Amino acid sequence: MMKEWGDPLFCLLIRIKRKSRPLGRERVKRMSPAPKKKGNVAQRVWELSEPLAKELNLSLWDVQFVKEGADWFLRVFIDKEGGVSIDDCVDMTHALSPVLDKEDPIPQEYMLEVSSPGLERKLTRPEHFAAFVGRPVRARLIRPLENGQRELTGILLRAEEDGQLELQLDEETSVTLEKKECSSVHSVEEDFDEEEE
Repeated sequence: MMKEWGDPLFCLLIRIKRKSRPLGRERVKRMSPAPKKKGNVAQRVWELSEPLAKELNLSLWDVQFVKEGADWFLRVFIDKEGGVSIDDCVDMTHALSPVLDKEDPIPQEYMLEVSSPGLERKLTRPEHFAAFVGRPVRARLIRPLENGQRELTGILLRAEEDGQLELQLDEETSVTLEKKECSSVHSVEEDFDEEEE
C-alpha cells in the first residue's frame, strides 16, 4: 500500500534569541566549575514541560536538544488520545515559552519546536516500548546482520527493562536484539499486515 501523503506531523517553530547579559554575569557563568551538558538540557526541559502538558490534557512524548548545522533546536513532542492538533502545539508553545524564559536552562540561541511525534514515532523511552508491545515496529540497526540486512520490521513481542527487544518478523522467524544495537526504533502504521501481503 503506497502512501499519498506523509505522516501527519504538526510543528510550531519559534527562534529564541539570548537576552544580552551584563558582562559580570557572563564571566561568572564562564568561571563556573561544571558547564551544563546538552543531555542535561533535555532532561531539565522535560521536567519543566511535563506539568504544563498535563495542565493542557496532553502527554509529553519526548524532548530533544540537538544541533543541526550551525543551529540548536529544542524539540518538544506532545501527544494525546485522538491525536494532536496545531492548536495543541500553539497552546503548549505559549505555556512553555515564558517558563523557559524564566528558568533559562539553555545558554545559547535556539529554536523551539513543539510538535506531534507523528504516526511513525520514534521509540526512545522504556514506556514507549512497553506501550508498543504487540504492535508493529521498525528497527534500524547500527551494524548489518550477517545477511547484510540493516532494517527489521515486525511485531514487538517484548521489551525488557535491560534493553532487550524481541521482534516477530514473520510466522516462523523472531529475533532478539539489544536497543543499543539499533540506531532507531519507530512505530509502524497499523496496516503493516496489509503491506506484507
